Amino acid sequence: MNIKSFISNLFKPDHVNYQGVPRINIYIMRSFFLLMFVFVGFDSWNTIFNHQGQWKPITGVAWCVWAAYSTMSILGVFHTLKMLPIMLFMVFYKSLWLIVVAWPLWISNQLAGSAAEEMANVFIWVIIPIIGMPWRYVFRAYVWAGK
Repeated sequence: MNIKSFISNLFKPDHVNYQGVPRINIYIMRSFFLLMFVFVGFDSWNTIFNHQGQWKPITGVAWCVWAAYSTMSILGVFHTLKMLPIMLFMVFYKSLWLIVVAWPLWISNQLAGSAAEEMANVFIWVIIPIIGMPWRYVFRAYVWAGK
């Protein structure tokens, strides 16, 4: 297979292996699942294992959700389309946080130097899975399913 046909096949729907989802979308999502497993997993499990004292309930639940979510993300590397809901969850909560928390700070010129700045810098990368998401498949499989 030459490079030209490899690249053109990346963008064609793959009905044999991926229910009509182009390989490029699968590869982008697999990369994100792997990144979530490694980086979110490292931070969350490291925080959980090294925490001293009692947890504040909301802080504890946040770290536990991130630990569970990152651990489940490894399944997305191997079963990408089956684990798509976890990717949708990530897109939704990060986008919602950016709109509800970061956007008001940004438009009032208060984001830079705030406690939310670091998280906003991490969450802004949600644009990549939004672009890589096979939206046609999402609507076909989850929104219009059974109609």
